[in-house]
Amino acid sequence: MKHKIFKLQGKVQHYAWGGYEFIPELLGFNNSDHKPCAEYWMGAHPSASGQLETEEGLQSWYDLIQQDRLEHLGEEVYQNFGELPYLFKVLDVNEMLSIQVHPTREEAKKGYEREEAEGVPVTAPHRNYKDKNHKPEVMVALGEFWLLHGFKKEEELQRVLETVPEFNFLSKVFAEDGYYGLYKMVMEMPQEEVDELLLPLIEREITSPPAREEPGYWVSKLYNGVLPAANCDRGIFSIYFFNIVHLKEGEAVFQGAGLPHAYLEGQNIELMANSDNVLRGGLTPKHIDVPELLKLITFERTEPNILTGEVSVTGEIDYPLPVEDFAISAIKLQNGREYVSKSKSAEIYLVMEGEAHCDHITCKRGEVFVVLPGEEYTVRGIEDSVLYKAFVPLH
Repeated sequence: MKHKIFKLQGKVQHYAWGGYEFIPELLGFNNSDHKPCAEYWMGAHPSASGQLETEEGLQSWYDLIQQDRLEHLGEEVYQNFGELPYLFKVLDVNEMLSIQVHPTREEAKKGYEREEAEGVPVTAPHRNYKDKNHKPEVMVALGEFWLLHGFKKEEELQRVLETVPEFNFLSKVFAEDGYYGLYKMVMEMPQEEVDELLLPLIEREITSPPAREEPGYWVSKLYNGVLPAANCDRGIFSIYFFNIVHLKEGEAVFQGAGLPHAYLEGQNIELMANSDNVLRGGLTPKHIDVPELLKLITFERTEPNILTGEVSVTGEIDYPLPVEDFAISAIKLQNGREYVSKSKSAEIYLVMEGEAHCDHITCKRGEVFVVLPGEEYTVRGIEDSVLYKAFVPLH
């Protein structure tokens, strides 16, 4: 290839929980069909690969990687992963996502091979493991962002069980059997009992929804202020049991294997391992495999570790992560300053503010470019610019 720096056109995903304005405004298109625009994928995932703007026109990056892995991945990434090991996204969360947990790489491999042996189609709605990979992920807030993130501390959860009348009988269960016993009971509870417990609770919360910091706000939002007749979503238990985390612009949070979580509201940048393995625990009509879920969740208190970023010697704002698959940094080029680097892996840049010039291309807000491995390059901001960079952290 003549160049090693290309513009990339990503893929918009129209999931029902997405918003209608943020991603169209970011990418500069008119959402005249009023479709929910939930995610913008920037990467080489086989189901929705980005396209590189090459000398021969638009080409699937996934296909180009298959044709020349060393050129697009570099020797070390090729040997360690055999593929681009991450997927870069922009999310606009308008409605709550499902409560979910992701497996370790070992659990994913065992689960995938088991379901393959059982003959479960990869596209089947009840299939748990779509691949053999783990799916750790990090998100950076683009504004105010709300999410559920792991179990509350023991004393906080015990206080919830004692103060919410419908949960009083669970206080003894938690005291005797801990997080596992409590969660197992509510997830295995017959639907009739779930409805008996939750209907009065939902009615009370939608009558006078509290502030966003409180579980009742999200219960009311889940039902749009309308009391359901039956079949209450048992994910409501998790809204009360888990930490409600509020992030501000530029703050980040990492979510590894076994940690239950759910995005509630806002826009973010997300970077994850290249996997589709998700086990769900509620707030969704999709398949919930309770036995498998109970095997994967880490049943312990979680104190949310909010990452504010560390300024490195290069001027980047780094978010240290405990994984080898991916890393993310923010680059702020004020007054048209320059950022000089050499790529060790394939790097994806998203311009979030201003414009940036790199080699033969210029990208404005919402545009993306890729730098292939082994390239020395300079990014120059045009006026004040903010970029996010996804890469593999090779040493």
